[in-house]
Amino acid sequence: MQNIPLRIIDDEFNLLGEVDRYTSAQIGISWSGIGELELQINRYLQHADKLVKGNIIFPYNRLDQAYIIRHREIELDENGKQTENWSIKALSLKTFTSQRLIYPATGKTHESVTGNVETVMRHFVNTQMINPSDPARIFPRLVLGANQNKGPAIEENSRYDSLSEKLTELSELHGLGWNIELDLKNKRFVFVVKEGRNLVANQTGLPQAIFSTEFETIESLEYTESDLDYKNFAVVAGQGEGVERRIISIGDAAGADRYEMFVDARDVSEEDDEGNPRPVEKVVADLNKRGNEKLSEHAQEIYLGGQILTTSRLIYGKDFSVGDVVTVRDKGWGVTMDTRITAVKEVYEYGKRKIEVVFDNDKPTFISKMRREIDALKYELKK
Repeated sequence: MQNIPLRIIDDEFNLLGEVDRYTSAQIGISWSGIGELELQINRYLQHADKLVKGNIIFPYNRLDQAYIIRHREIELDENGKQTENWSIKALSLKTFTSQRLIYPATGKTHESVTGNVETVMRHFVNTQMINPSDPARIFPRLVLGANQNKGPAIEENSRYDSLSEKLTELSELHGLGWNIELDLKNKRFVFVVKEGRNLVANQTGLPQAIFSTEFETIESLEYTESDLDYKNFAVVAGQGEGVERRIISIGDAAGADRYEMFVDARDVSEEDDEGNPRPVEKVVADLNKRGNEKLSEHAQEIYLGGQILTTSRLIYGKDFSVGDVVTVRDKGWGVTMDTRITAVKEVYEYGKRKIEVVFDNDKPTFISKMRREIDALKYELKK
């Protein structure tokens, strides 16, 4: 199989060239997070010299899968000697949002917004990147796509959180995807919010997508279930000192089935921006929200991943895509689950193509676990 052509443009949207004779390309797409593209290519091939930091690469005509080059190095062989290959790492354009924090509006302690999930996500992007109060924070050529008002109504507050992490959090909580896509015609980057399709076995509105070795739609399946980090009861502590500190509990588990955790939420303010006491019910609602968010990070963990057969009747990009909800089944394990495809990796190596998928959640890494612990400490710094 021939490699998929990768086009290269600069930050002014000028086409610089196209490469397809690379050694390896791994194209990763994430529904909630930031995808990554890794490329190994002989540095003497035509247009390989255009693969420099700051340029953008994307698979031919896939304007929703664009990556900005952030790193390149000369690849080393197994003996540690330099090769003739560049090793390129590029992040999806969603990484632009990692360059901004969420600043509160002037005179406000928090940036607050109420609306459906899509409107909230758009608000944060608009106020921090497109129309911020400080012109130095404007991100060039970035615009908002059309608002389809996806998701339930929510109220969200933020104070100097990472914008990309806030968008990922909202995406994971509510199942909506987000992206920054190329608009080559108008030379713009477009922020969009997406909704996956329901392709599970028990629906009839759309063709079903069932991943099972029994149906020969998946080559291999990896399954892990874990309670190692499980919590189901939260003690959430707001503002105040000693016995005067506001504390609520979330959960009703008891006995050996009860797994408790403490959530420090002293950044949840008891006063509004004018210094007046907030209604108790609003404070308690915010503490409940914080506690439930933390419990969701410590839910019973099930990880599913697999490699799609190249000859499968289910074709990636047509019969299923990242963000779709599908059915995964393995009779031997007694596992049947309706789950969302949260990540896809398209791999081209040695003239072959394979598709790897992650269902719902990927396995936590040491770094992701450390980030969770660091996030738990952030709230102390926001007092």
